[in-house]
Order: sequence, then structure tokens, then C-alpha cells
Amino acid sequence: MKFAEMKKVVIIGSSASGKSTLARKLSVLLRLDVIHLDALYWQPGWVRTPLAEWSGVLADLVQQDRWVIEGNYLETLDIQLAAADTIIFLDLPRSLCLWRAIKRRVTYLGRSRSDAAPNCFDYLSWHLLRTIWLYPDVKRPLVLQQVTQTASDKQVIILRQPAEVYQFLEGIAYHSLSFSHILNGSPCLQGRFLRYC
Repeated sequence: MKFAEMKKVVIIGSSASGKSTLARKLSVLLRLDVIHLDALYWQPGWVRTPLAEWSGVLADLVQQDRWVIEGNYLETLDIQLAAADTIIFLDLPRSLCLWRAIKRRVTYLGRSRSDAAPNCFDYLSWHLLRTIWLYPDVKRPLVLQQVTQTASDKQVIILRQPAEVYQFLEGIAYHSLSFSHILNGSPCLQGRFLRYC
């Protein structure tokens, strides 16, 4: 794996698969700007950004030099994939994603997450749970098809268990050129370098 070449990273996967957490950790390890698509796509009150406008926003974002983008927007995934040098697919079990979604909704009940748009308060809905449950059968094949079509000149990393995510991050920590700043105080990178936070 070519850690030094990871300058434009796309993280994809089911809702509650850990995309935001992984993006935050990679941004520290690789010194990349982190872009949470939910925070940009949703307008206050869970109002969608029109597709044409959203495509333009993404086209501008991917022109930046160094970034890690996380989000789950199939309609505009091709824009991100074309610009990326590394694609990370969090292909975690749906049962784990469901549990994480429930836990997240309880944790952030009635308030916005830091990776969400202002005034987009978390609540648990059957629509979200159904989306997560159906992801492996409905969206996953479509995502993998798009990844396959653009993967010839990119690193593609598929992580299927939390332990694989941890090992991946630990590998980057050991090989990162910014290793010294990791040891000197990131609150999310303690203990064996990568305490889950």
C-alpha cells in the first residue's frame, strides 16, 4: 500500500459504517482536509441541495490539492471517484451498522453532529434502518460497479471488519511522515496510537 500517495481519498460505505470517524483520523495522520458531505449537502431542516447545484459543489471541492471526502451520494459518486487517488470502501456487516446507527441516534438525540449540517438534528427513523438493512443488496452492487469502472489507476481498499480498519490506520501511523505529531497530542490517537473515539 502506498501511504505517501494518499492525497485525495474517498471513503464510501453504508450509513453508520464509520466513514466520518475514519475520515477524521486519516485527516490527522495524512494531514488532509476532511470534507463531510452531509454537512454540505443538507441544508437546515434536512432540506436537500438540488442535484445540479450539488454536482457543481463537488466539482469545485475535488479541485483542491489534498483531501479526504466521506459521504454516501451515489448520484455524484463518479465525480469523487474520478478525482481520487485512493478509494476506501467500508464494507462492514449490516448488523454492526444498524447497532452503530441506533447508538449514534441515542448519543446525538435532538442535536446536530459535528459532521452534519446545522439544525439537522438526529432522530431514529425506520427509513434509515431500512436503508442500512438493504444497503448490501441494493446500493453495494451499484457502488462496487462504479468503483470497478474507475479503479484502474487508483488504490482501492476494502475493509470488512473494525479490526481491519484499526490495522489499516495503525499501518498508516507507523509509515506516516507526520508520525512525530501523532505522538504529541491528538486526542483521538492515544494508547496504541489509535484509540477509538
